[in-house]
Amino acid sequence: MSVKLQMLPCDRITRVYSSALEESVQKFLESLGKLKRPYLTALEKKLLSILESEIEAESAR
Repeated sequence: MSVKLQMLPCDRITRVYSSALEESVQKFLESLGKLKRPYLTALEKKLLSILESEIEAESAR
């Protein structure tokens, strides 16, 4: 049985968080960081992945 190690949600959130982000995005990331569980739901993962992709695309420009 193969176990895929994934980056912890708090590491992913910290990696993309910036004061230059829109306030709504900052609040979303802050709320994810305050969750009392060590995992993200499928929808939370998808939203965080979208943010990561957009932020990486912006930094590449």
